[in-house]
Amino acid sequence: MKFTATQIAGILEGEVLGNPEITVHKLSKIEEGENGSLTFLANPKYTHYIYSTKASVTIVNKDFEPEQDLSTTLIKVEDAYNAFSKLLEYYNQVKNNKVGVENPSYIAESATYGTDIYLGAFAYLGENVKLGNNVKIYPNVYIGDNVTIGDNSVVFAGAKIYSDCSIGKECVIHSGAIIGADGFGFSPDENGVYKKVPQTGNVIIEDHVDVGAGTTVDRATLGSTILRNGVKLDNQIMIAHNVEIGEHTAIAAQTGVAGSTKIGKHCLIGGQVGIVGHIVIGDRVKIQAQSGIGRNIKDDEVLQGSPALNYGDYNKSYVHFKNLPKIVQKISELEKRTQNGSH
Repeated sequence: MKFTATQIAGILEGEVLGNPEITVHKLSKIEEGENGSLTFLANPKYTHYIYSTKASVTIVNKDFEPEQDLSTTLIKVEDAYNAFSKLLEYYNQVKNNKVGVENPSYIAESATYGTDIYLGAFAYLGENVKLGNNVKIYPNVYIGDNVTIGDNSVVFAGAKIYSDCSIGKECVIHSGAIIGADGFGFSPDENGVYKKVPQTGNVIIEDHVDVGAGTTVDRATLGSTILRNGVKLDNQIMIAHNVEIGEHTAIAAQTGVAGSTKIGKHCLIGGQVGIVGHIVIGDRVKIQAQSGIGRNIKDDEVLQGSPALNYGDYNKSYVHFKNLPKIVQKISELEKRTQNGSH
């Protein structure tokens, strides 16, 4: 699709400086701009590129004043970065605005759905599934019995949502994600043979939640595994049974959270973090990448290491660790002097 500078300025509530009728049909980095592309300038380090970019339209901050001639049309806005992000969101909505039911696909007779849905080829909707308005289900998605999915949510190709799970409004479930598989529940008998403990709960995902590609969220043994409003999960994360993650917490790739752990609101958890089960992590906690968490964490703590230490203590200790060879050498020299002095 093509958009004029005037149309884009209307979406962003911006001011056009240059040719208002120039059109764009793709997005680009400012240093890689081409004729017909739209870009933005937010970081002052990239200012020099605006004088050489071939992008047809560039979004800039309202206070930007060019010091040289420009070939690109400008759209001035309050915040160029946020404006471009808004435009990306709009672009994705237009690009992904598919409607209709493709064949072959399977819809159980008891399944219901709202207006403007998209159901891709080879998708499966089980018994009593309920889809809201404008839900997009891409090809090869499996949605089990009694699943509900709220308005404007998207489930990308190949994702699997097991029975009885609930997905809220405006959620995104990326390809390969699995919601509601059995939790890792096994109990050894007197001979040490593991017997499966039935996992009879479900997964509840509230509104505005993103689940990355290849991420798994296990159903609860009893009750629910819960992702609260605004939770953001990166790719390849493991969330075990009965875990609860608080509102607007973000977790980076390859992190694992063991069963029944409760994570608070507005936490930031780096990649490859390991979190044991049955602990409580407070609100606004920050955990650095590759940390191991084996205890309860209070609100506002910042942690690093495995097992994780207080962030400040870890950094102080790490300085000594880096100097350990020198320290050992000095101790050896002191021992030699002491021994020589004793003879």
